[in-house]
Amino acid sequence: MDCFLGIDVGSVSAKIVALDPEKKMLFETYLRTHGNPIEALQEGFQQLEKDLPDLRVLAVGTTGSGRHLAAAMVGADTVKNEITAHAVAAREIHTDVRTVIDIGGQDSKIIFLKNGVSNGFNMNSVCAAGTGSFLDHQASRLNVPIEQFGELALRSQSPVRIAGRCGVFAESDLISKQQMGYSKEDLIAGLCLALARNYLTNVARGKEIRPVVLFQGGVAANVGLRAAFETLLHLPIIVPPYYRVMGAMGAALLARERWHKTKKPSAFRGIKAIASFQCAPRSFICNDCTNSCEISELYICGEIVGRWGSRCGKWANLRLSSAGREDQREKLSLIRLGA
Repeated sequence: MDCFLGIDVGSVSAKIVALDPEKKMLFETYLRTHGNPIEALQEGFQQLEKDLPDLRVLAVGTTGSGRHLAAAMVGADTVKNEITAHAVAAREIHTDVRTVIDIGGQDSKIIFLKNGVSNGFNMNSVCAAGTGSFLDHQASRLNVPIEQFGELALRSQSPVRIAGRCGVFAESDLISKQQMGYSKEDLIAGLCLALARNYLTNVARGKEIRPVVLFQGGVAANVGLRAAFETLLHLPIIVPPYYRVMGAMGAALLARERWHKTKKPSAFRGIKAIASFQCAPRSFICNDCTNSCEISELYICGEIVGRWGSRCGKWANLRLSSAGREDQREKLSLIRLGA
């Protein structure tokens, strides 16, 4: 069975999808990285091998903050930023989409489209209020399973007014209101409204939200937050069926598009090989100029397969040895450890 793979490696999760030549979803998985994206990706490919052992991969695309690592690891044919990937997936789901609200594990973004093409975007800068990790923390503190968070919000009769200027203020206000004896339903509904306001202020930054509006990313599972956006915007909010893996879906669609244009054989390393080989990431600081770039490398079975992070492009040549940079690797390690 022929397919196109899409991989999205973000701050807290890794997503893999497989689309058939007609863009039908054959496989999807969403895995927490727990700080180890390589291990998460290998687990995902083990699932793929088990579920669809006879796949023939025509092309692979990667996206997300870890797209370069994923590309080197799997042998990707196209590497795109998450804005492009999410916009392409949203357009595939709904051709008339004008606004994409995307909230992930540690970041939030909004994408504006015109005639199916992204014509602007914003991302959260410092405040992480409303992201998946923030909501996980609040659910844990309230002793509520995160899966029930949104449903409880919908039961509220009188949402509590909670300050949503940033995560710190929101949590402090939530604790204060909790000590006053408000119900969990009203507290959670108030928090959802506060986080939606925070998003519209700090991410959308006052720009007009035009329908059709898609809400995607892991936090789109929270029906309470979806209802909060609908309340504030007075617009219907659509959560697509593959909301958790839209970035990976977009990467697969971009890989498919490139393959149809070039018909070039894929550089893909193979499902079985990726699921089992030994990967070792390394990094060092290049002090050859004042940029002091942090160069990241990936070795598979002892052989370098990818290198990125150089502003001047010098280290893109994999035949250029980084031997002798061990002192700089040690220096970087000490910086990270706070020594």
